[in-house]
Amino acid sequence: MFRHTKLLQFEAKPDKPDAVFAHKLQELIGGAAGEMTVAMQYLFQGWNCRVEGKYKDLIMDTATEELGHVEMLATMVARLLEGAPATVTAEAAKDPVMAAVLGGMDPQQLIVAGGGALPADSNGVPWNGRYVTASGNLLADFRANAAAEAQGRLQTARLYNMTDDPGVKAMLQFNLARDTVHQKQWLAAIEELEADRLEGPIVPDALFEEENQDHNNSIWHLSDGVDGAKADWSYNGTLIEYVTDPQPLGGPGTAPRPDPALYGTYSPTLDAIATMKGKVKDVKNKLK
Repeated sequence: MFRHTKLLQFEAKPDKPDAVFAHKLQELIGGAAGEMTVAMQYLFQGWNCRVEGKYKDLIMDTATEELGHVEMLATMVARLLEGAPATVTAEAAKDPVMAAVLGGMDPQQLIVAGGGALPADSNGVPWNGRYVTASGNLLADFRANAAAEAQGRLQTARLYNMTDDPGVKAMLQFNLARDTVHQKQWLAAIEELEADRLEGPIVPDALFEEENQDHNNSIWHLSDGVDGAKADWSYNGTLIEYVTDPQPLGGPGTAPRPDPALYGTYSPTLDAIATMKGKVKDVKNKLK
């Protein structure tokens, strides 16, 4: 059961309208790394989790928080648009340069959403459920979650540097902090999950025992760069080995001969071409 409270997680009040920035802020709502994505990603991970306990609780706690982030951003977008169409836009359009800049606004926020946020990114592309990663394997999902939070924080930081509005900046500072702690929690949960996996069936072990043991501890040096071998991860040991001259393990990548039934393009024979030319010549002679 979900229950909505009217209070926002953090204040979402801009100092002045800014329809162009409201358009940009859509990326944090409905973009591939936006709050709708992580909210739905965590919800489906939690709903699909087959093991009750601390991990499912963590997923559902974070999922519910992310729904609040969507609401907070949508509220900020609506407040950034308040008064902008009638006053700010009309005044700015008097200047030819600013009129061109207004092309950065999203008219659908006004036409479709009535001056509010859309479930779309900053290009107006609708949010897509394919952005969601919920595999049923907690270890794989938590790694995806850490990456998702990193990308979301990166985009938040870029938007933070695109505005001078103190009210917007204050909200984005809150978002930056929450994205940081979410990265920390998923990375910590990965460590704990890997430890718990040794004691019981917390998650499927993803065929670790069945994989080819000769090839699970080496980095293949396949580029012109020479610095990879100098890194800490490239030492010769039991964890990772840096192979400087890896050799192919398979034969030539030759495809089998094509099936004629799959390549039935029309190609006239020489006899057919000669006959066609003869008919054309006869027609020309009759027209003379």
